[in-house]
Amino acid sequence: MATTGNKIGIWMNHSIAHLMEHANNSFEIKTIESKFTHQEKVNSLLIGELQMHKKEQEEQTKYYKKLTNIVKKYKEVILFGPTNAKQELFNVIASDNRFEHIKIEVKQTDKMSPNQQHAFVKEFFQK
Repeated sequence: MATTGNKIGIWMNHSIAHLMEHANNSFEIKTIESKFTHQEKVNSLLIGELQMHKKEQEEQTKYYKKLTNIVKKYKEVILFGPTNAKQELFNVIASDNRFEHIKIEVKQTDKMSPNQQHAFVKEFFQK
């Protein structure tokens, strides 16, 4: 994503993140997906629950790393969504002092359509 703006909204759960860069009342949108799919979970469970948990943790770490690499390019970030994934990502970010200069907020929301996500981000940054 080009960082033409300094603000980004990220609606996320454990499997997908919708990144909405907010600049001049328009959005540049990108989607990042975790590689730990339902089929991956089924395959891992066949091998064993411990193996599945290990694979899930590895993929979750990679997913959050992709997101932190994007977050570090912005000055203001809103993480929102229906699961605790946003809080987990925030905890990863908060433990890294390279992100101290970034204003990050976390908000609990329900599942949202793309239009609802855009409206939420627009309204949040108009404060």
